[in-house]
Amino acid sequence: MRKSHPVRRAVLAGAATVSGIVLLLSLKPASDPGAGSAAGGAAPPVAAQSPQGGRGAGAGTVTGDAARTQYGPVQVRLTVSGGKITGAEAVQAPKGGQSDQVTADAVPKLNRAAVAAGSADIDAVSGATYTSAGYVKSLQSALDKAAAAAGPAAQESSGADSGSGGGGRSEGDAGQGTQVLTGDAAQTQYGPVQVRVTVSGGRITDVEALQAPKGGRSDQVTADAVPRLNRAAVAAGTADIDAVSGATYTSAGYTQSLQSALDRAGG
Repeated sequence: MRKSHPVRRAVLAGAATVSGIVLLLSLKPASDPGAGSAAGGAAPPVAAQSPQGGRGAGAGTVTGDAARTQYGPVQVRLTVSGGKITGAEAVQAPKGGQSDQVTADAVPKLNRAAVAAGSADIDAVSGATYTSAGYVKSLQSALDKAAAAAGPAAQESSGADSGSGGGGRSEGDAGQGTQVLTGDAAQTQYGPVQVRVTVSGGRITDVEALQAPKGGRSDQVTADAVPRLNRAAVAAGTADIDAVSGATYTSAGYTQSLQSALDRAGG
């Protein structure tokens, strides 16, 4: 019996080894599907980061050019629906130190004013002259882009009309579309002034200064005077507007360039 013990032990050891190998082989395939499901689970979050959904949500938004001011850039983004401004926000605004408080107070007021006016013809916020001027400039840029996207042919018509004599156009022709006309740059003692006018239905609907005196004291004078001159031109419907007190040269140049633009529109 003692001689049979080593044989029996060898048989039992071999059987145990075979059983262990079988168990290992049976377990290995089961681990691969688990790893595959983990990799498959990581794919959906990557797909969810696709920006396609964001493009649909952003339809109807237009971002104006960033306007540089003494305290930092101002950039406005508009939401336009049905040809009307339904929302306005400042993507960029002056920040740091006192600018934080000025921006926090002025920007919401400017946003509301832009929506209410439906144009860039809005008043500057008291105590935020530079921010207001930059806001208006970027706002007008956004409106120009929206207008160009909606009807490029309307703006191209300004070039065709300017090439024809004013006497050849009838009042009916003027009322058929919108014209965007740029006046000649008027040279002043402090720098050039150039005005762009939007005329619709034979009436001035918007005016902006493409060029105005800048640098030093001129920045403040321009920021204060130009918005007033813009509003006066729209209200009067002509270049017969009063000069802004303290901005005599700028006012004179503005009026001269405005009249030049109106002449191109046939008066």
